[in-house]
Amino acid sequence: MPNVHDFEARTIDGATRSLADYDGKTLLVVNVASRCGFTPQYSGLEKLWRELGPRGLVVLGFPCDQFGHQEPGDEAEIEKFCRTSYDVTFPMFAKVEVNGANAHPLFSHLKQAAPGLLGSESIKWNFTKFLVAPDGRVVKRYAPNDAPESLVKDIEKVLP
Repeated sequence: MPNVHDFEARTIDGATRSLADYDGKTLLVVNVASRCGFTPQYSGLEKLWRELGPRGLVVLGFPCDQFGHQEPGDEAEIEKFCRTSYDVTFPMFAKVEVNGANAHPLFSHLKQAAPGLLGSESIKWNFTKFLVAPDGRVVKRYAPNDAPESLVKDIEKVLP
């Protein structure tokens, strides 16, 4: 079975990035949106990045417009919103789909490796979070309503 490091994704500024670049780091992969009730979680995600980043955590944000058309902007608009509204400095990627035939391969892998409630692989809403160990193994999936600060103990268990 592949691991997270076997995938690549386009960054929010258009460059291709191999997730192998994060080998040895603990990852928190999140599908995000700018006009969602959970959007204020950007603050908590940024806090995790700033506080635990020096210890090996990297938060990766993947904008997605599949839920209620809550991420309608293009990458430039998304980046500006994140920077000006929440001072986001963690790595952001280009808009992706997380469900369906056009789901990004990374999210297909994440969903299979860490199914949701009752074994469902489908992502139900924005701000679903996946914790990934430094070796690229998916550790756990978190629901959109799981606040970033509530993940600290789980993250600390898998920091490098």
